[in-house]
Amino acid sequence: MDKSKVDQYIKDYLGRYTAYQTYWNYEDGSLLMGCKRMYEATGDPFFRKYILDYLEERVMEDGSIPSYKTTHMTLDDLNCGKLLFFGLDETKDDRYLKALEFHMERLHAHPRCKCGSFWHKDIYPNQIWLDGLYMASPLYMEYETRCNGMENYSDVMLQFRNVRKYLYSEEKHLYFHGYDEARIQPWANKETGCSANFWSRAYGWWLIALVDTMEVMNKQIDEPYQELAGLLKDTIDGLLPYLDEKDGLVHLVIDRPDVEGNYTESSGSVMAAAAILSGVRQGVLPKEKYQPVGRELFERVVDQKLRPSEDGIVRLQDICHVGGLGPGDKRDGSVAYYLSEPISADDAKGVGPLFMAYAEYLRA
Repeated sequence: MDKSKVDQYIKDYLGRYTAYQTYWNYEDGSLLMGCKRMYEATGDPFFRKYILDYLEERVMEDGSIPSYKTTHMTLDDLNCGKLLFFGLDETKDDRYLKALEFHMERLHAHPRCKCGSFWHKDIYPNQIWLDGLYMASPLYMEYETRCNGMENYSDVMLQFRNVRKYLYSEEKHLYFHGYDEARIQPWANKETGCSANFWSRAYGWWLIALVDTMEVMNKQIDEPYQELAGLLKDTIDGLLPYLDEKDGLVHLVIDRPDVEGNYTESSGSVMAAAAILSGVRQGVLPKEKYQPVGRELFERVVDQKLRPSEDGIVRLQDICHVGGLGPGDKRDGSVAYYLSEPISADDAKGVGPLFMAYAEYLRA
């Protein structure tokens, strides 16, 4: 693998990047978390400035965020809040603490399932999606660790335990994309409440949620830490047998390489690489067994997916543009549905995790 190719791609990409949405959004948050990991790995002030410029433009002196959409409740909008800790640490400006407190007010006001898990969004009532664990849980855990005396550790852990309880397939050793507690959604199995398939990026979000939450928790509170470590190892061990026999990457629909049109998808593949290498660095995955796997996964993504488009610009290819379940009869969770979603290049939902994985690759 040519590291200079990745280095050049990162600087070129950030040089032409514009905000994903006009409002406070999870896509920008994912990219900026990748920049944060790169700053930790390299110390390059370019990444520090990039993050702080973004935050200072959007977070006012009183801690308010005018672009935050308060008209609906969604876990997605909490993701960018993780960067507020970086802003606070780097500048000591209490605007970021105030903004963090606002995010926690939003989280604690968020609707929940009867089992205690947060709804993914208010337009998806009584539903747990794997994606939501990444959006909210690391933020929740870091706030509890740093600002709230770990008072709600049990609530953070409940979010992970419920995913294991309700979304895990004992047969496949994989996690379904979503779960409907009410069992009324068209995509939900009427007996289990689960969606029908295993989507690569949702699985990747779940993996990154595990390692990022572990990183910011108090490791002296041993039982929950070891519980997350066990979930991480089990989740990775469940995924590895499904890697494509030819290119070694993760299929869009993880367990269905037999379906025509199913392809190896970049965001899910690079998230798996990032999680494996992070788990090794944190000491919860045996280095001898897992580090070569994580490194090879990342190198394969770079070698196969980081390639020129028709315009001659090197881009991260084969990113599923979007994926979801519902609302209503939309997006039925079938294999055909996932394969119908557009395939994009350079989407921040894949590029941010590429940065995360590269940072772990460098630190390894």
